[in-house]
Amino acid sequence: MAAIAALGLPAGAFAWGNEGHEIVAAIARAYVTPQVREKVDQMLAADQDPLTAHDMLEESNWADRYRTDHKETFEWHFVDIELDHPDLKEACSGFPGFGRVASQGPAHDCIVNKVSEFIQELANPETPAAERLLALKFLLHFIGDMHQPLHDADNHDKGGNCVLLNLGGPRQVNLHSYWDTVVVEGLGDDPRAVANRLTRRITPENKAAWEKGDAASWAMEGFDIARTSVYTIGSKSGCASDSAPITLPPGYDEAARKVVAVQLEKAGVRLAAVLNHALGS
Repeated sequence: MAAIAALGLPAGAFAWGNEGHEIVAAIARAYVTPQVREKVDQMLAADQDPLTAHDMLEESNWADRYRTDHKETFEWHFVDIELDHPDLKEACSGFPGFGRVASQGPAHDCIVNKVSEFIQELANPETPAAERLLALKFLLHFIGDMHQPLHDADNHDKGGNCVLLNLGGPRQVNLHSYWDTVVVEGLGDDPRAVANRLTRRITPENKAAWEKGDAASWAMEGFDIARTSVYTIGSKSGCASDSAPITLPPGYDEAARKVVAVQLEKAGVRLAAVLNHALGS
């Protein structure tokens, strides 16, 4: 991830890593209805794209692999709401209109718009089958992406990619990668086992509360988490090349794991709610 910052790529290069996205998909699978689960499985079984295997957990990582050769989809994975100027409309390129086919652009868009557009396409039975499948695959990934707080916030530091952390000894990682993978790995190395454990913690009250809202409110929720929990390490705004690595303050690791666990739970519940609404009729 440090290489990503050096290349000057935009914020939000990756989110959660494979494990995090698979955890989200596994939690969602526990909450979709049997009928919707069957529809999702049928749609994915018809997928001919060789980038992933064709089940919910594997397909949850498809969008990251797809953008390797489709860089026009890069900006769809995040929304850079600036800490010093939290303007969602500006961060979303002025909310470009919903084009005829969501998967065809525009390139300058954000995750809030794309989630909303793909939900509409997935819910519409008149959407062509190929496009409806793409909508499903993007949603399996993007709803996970937007629950990584650094996919909703920026401190003029490429979503934390410019902020180098010292994790002890020679181990260094940037802030974005720390929240993507290091914290998730701290929850366990088996996505299904982690998902099962997190699912057991979700109360009916949690589920009911988390199912409310929409892509915009979920992004602003992530922004608030970034402001109050992620950017509490004293990092400066911007991308200074000579900045020394930051040592995390006491308790930051434990607090980060708690935040990430809840964010993964929310993402799974919300993904299931989207699928149940879009495919349940």
